[in-house]
Amino acid sequence: MSAPTWILGGGVTGLAAGRASGLPVLEAAAVPGGICSSYYLRPGTTTRLPTPPPDGDAYRFEIGGGHWIFGGDPRILRFIRALTPVRAYRRRSAIYFAASDTFVPYPIQHHLHRLGPDVAAQALREMLNPPAGTPRTMAEALAYRFGPTLTDRFFGPFHARYTAGLWERIAFQDGYKSPLNLDLVIRGAFDGAFDPAAAVGYNVEFIYPEDGLGALMQRLAAGGDVRYGHEVVRIDPAERRLFLADGRALAYERLLATLPLRRMLALTGLSTDAPPDPYTSVLVLNLGAVRGPRCPEAHWLYVPDAPAGFHRVGFYSNVDPHFLPAPARADGDRVSLYVETAFEGGTEPTDAEIARRTRATVEALQAWGFIGEVEVADPTWIPYAYTWAWPGSTWREEALARLRAHDIWMAGRYGRWVFQGIADSLQEGLWAGAAMTTEAV
Repeated sequence: MSAPTWILGGGVTGLAAGRASGLPVLEAAAVPGGICSSYYLRPGTTTRLPTPPPDGDAYRFEIGGGHWIFGGDPRILRFIRALTPVRAYRRRSAIYFAASDTFVPYPIQHHLHRLGPDVAAQALREMLNPPAGTPRTMAEALAYRFGPTLTDRFFGPFHARYTAGLWERIAFQDGYKSPLNLDLVIRGAFDGAFDPAAAVGYNVEFIYPEDGLGALMQRLAAGGDVRYGHEVVRIDPAERRLFLADGRALAYERLLATLPLRRMLALTGLSTDAPPDPYTSVLVLNLGAVRGPRCPEAHWLYVPDAPAGFHRVGFYSNVDPHFLPAPARADGDRVSLYVETAFEGGTEPTDAEIARRTRATVEALQAWGFIGEVEVADPTWIPYAYTWAWPGSTWREEALARLRAHDIWMAGRYGRWVFQGIADSLQEGLWAGAAMTTEAV
């Protein structure tokens, strides 16, 4: 009898692969979903609950902040709806300049009139007359696309925080997050009544499960064989053996892994000639509080100049009141939100630094009038949040090839070191899982 094939990681892609293939999924945590899992906190407590309490008196949060399901093949969206009821939403987002207490709708380049006529005219001239040359880094690409005026005011300081300082060294990617349509730029520079943001961007419309993202993950997991508490700490690719944190060893024929690509190389001891591509970690502070007198109605804000160093504030309860404790939903006097602060991959804040940043973040939000008294403050740490690449890097292709040579196949956003949303990750998992059940992968 041959050794089994294992799927490593019970996030979206791994769960979908397990469901499609029937192969066992090894997951280190006690619940499915990875960073796409929900949890609940009663006001005034610190104990995370995996499911809502019977009386509903708890805030609903997510491990990695708001994960909204955008895009995706219609068949995948239908599959999601078959697993759990969902609601549809239309994006409300903006840039918030804390120093001037100014809101500008997203995307800023299509709302230049909000910056004043002189700034709008200068920014427009720069975008209509880009410099010569070919940009290689994110910093160069942003300046090339949007000019020095907008880069100095927003794109530079925001991306410096978003990438934890890497933006001047990494390659430009995910350009659809910063769309550029010159017709809309021109109209948005001079017509204050025009709202081009209603039709641009990568998440104009999105869906979210009525019972929370955790419910979707649990129902996805229920269709497969997920083995919780199975943390892989070492892989011997020559002997084809997995070693678990509890001391057990498992033989395998081949692997489908959704763990981060850099982590898989470390676990297997395999290496590449090219230097590894970088990544950023994110500290996500989940907050439940009294709604402040100036709390915005946006779903999320991009913040380039917060004194506490964070770069984004998302408002769970502005998306849907079901993120709030049930007794507070009708009154509208509470708010639940998440705040993101990026760190360069490989660094991690101490408990003391997390406590300091939590205090500074709460103070900033209270000073802006977004929140009042805090009922819950719960930080979560995401070691691998965003993946990047060095300009001209061949590391990703080399790493995937090294692993494939040992019958280790990578899938998913972190496994293949690419950005993709939940719907696309789910689709890839279904396809990869089905492929693993055939003789030829």
